[in-house]
Amino acid sequence: MSRRSRPSPLPPRDGVDATRVVVRADGLSVGEALLAAPSLAGLDAAALDRRAHAGEIVDIDGRALDLAHPVRRNTALFLYRDLPDEPPVPFGLPVLYRDDNIVVVDKPHFLATMPRGRHVVQSALVRLRRELGVDEISPAHRLDRLTAGVLLLTLRPQVRAAYQSIFAERRAAKEYRALAPVRPELIETVTVRNRIEKTAGDLRALVVDGEINAVSDITLIDPHTGLYRLVPHTGRTHQLRLHMALLGAPIVDDPLYPDVRPGLAALPDAGDFTRPLRLLASSLAFDDPLTGERREFTSGLRLDTVAP
Repeated sequence: MSRRSRPSPLPPRDGVDATRVVVRADGLSVGEALLAAPSLAGLDAAALDRRAHAGEIVDIDGRALDLAHPVRRNTALFLYRDLPDEPPVPFGLPVLYRDDNIVVVDKPHFLATMPRGRHVVQSALVRLRRELGVDEISPAHRLDRLTAGVLLLTLRPQVRAAYQSIFAERRAAKEYRALAPVRPELIETVTVRNRIEKTAGDLRALVVDGEINAVSDITLIDPHTGLYRLVPHTGRTHQLRLHMALLGAPIVDDPLYPDVRPGLAALPDAGDFTRPLRLLASSLAFDDPLTGERREFTSGLRLDTVAP
């Protein structure tokens, strides 16, 4: 097992994994490297000193480190960070299915799949770890924070790779539902094929020239309400949202496509959860990699708002 794939030497604390920081320059001490880490922005020297005295700054082997200890480039350091102040997402996380290996949930809008940036406790992963008391839970795939619907997570590290491979190898059948402006020409299924790239730090993904890496089937299934069936054959970031906008049918309450809507591109201001993106991962089906059994799960959530 490589150093990069080795598990954290610190166990999760209250459902949240320890933060991993990779030293990016030579000639630094442990303290200097941690203070320079973007993921620890806001953590001051006094807070680091408290952690070091508690033995909570460690290397990949779990050895406690002194802040003055020199470290080399590409060394991995681990510590617990302070949790951000997050407005609680006021929606439940219903369990659709659970056995010894997996748990399938109906993720609500605005809840991240897993911790990222300032969305930590308000994530499906941390909620489930706390509610089920199982720190080994891990997502087998991801849904965007603004997308609701069927999400599968594994309960044991021994089965994680088998279930993640279903999604990595495109062996899972996924369908989405979306509300959008009615485009009568989309009653007949339209397949969108292009190349999508998303640069770190940019809010939106872009269509660029090059080899096709994003394919979606889009069908208007109810011309009275603007309900669409979306079937992705690839899994690029924001793929369905971008493809709908390109067809002139942007998903209702999408804060990014076709244009960025100020104030709603990130966490809603003051905890405003009144305008969810009308996109739902409505169903998931696959052959279980351990038993061969056909698994089919359907979301119980609804897109009730009529499109304009």
